[in-house]
Amino acid sequence: MRVLIVDDHPMVIAGCRGMLSGQVDIEVIEAHDAREALDAHASRAPDVTVLDINLPDLSGFEVLRRILKQEPKSRFIVFTMNENITFAARAIELGAMGYIAKTEDPSQFVKAVQLVASGTCYLSDQIAQKLAFFQQKHGNSQFLDLSTREIETLRLLAEGKGMAEIAHVMKISYKTVANCCSLLKHKLGARSRADLIRIAIEGKASNMIV
Repeated sequence: MRVLIVDDHPMVIAGCRGMLSGQVDIEVIEAHDAREALDAHASRAPDVTVLDINLPDLSGFEVLRRILKQEPKSRFIVFTMNENITFAARAIELGAMGYIAKTEDPSQFVKAVQLVASGTCYLSDQIAQKLAFFQQKHGNSQFLDLSTREIETLRLLAEGKGMAEIAHVMKISYKTVANCCSLLKHKLGARSRADLIRIAIEGKASNMIV
């Protein structure tokens, strides 16, 4: 079984290798950013991809969206320090089969990899319980109904990137970015591009955008 670990922290990758070292017939592949992840997934065809959300170039959500668009049967576990249930809900909505916090017991990581490899979904009891009440508690968030592309656009705006830079990073046209920003202003009630950037920065600060 091939397991692709996508994380920009070498110590996290080393830890994942250590947790999987006791398992028979597991080959660990490394990727340290989104570009490496996309290339490694295309060339090595992993059975399971363990993916961090916070990557230095694109968000893990965008990596998840791009790969599943091309390879719908790919199996993903989101492995993150962020226990915000909004992120867990978005990951599952995008097609991840597992969501596990880096603070959980190492044995749960191994269990998650094994289950997802077999085609079974994995959520910790704590995450599953929170998800059961998620809509009731968080259903009024202005970010919940946004698409992955819209979230990624907001994230890049919050980082200070202009529309031409966003188009380059996301590999879409300038016109598409402009249309996306116009739609975001309407959805989020922003009066201007500056107002949209303010909302994006506030959303990133509150961990609603990553």
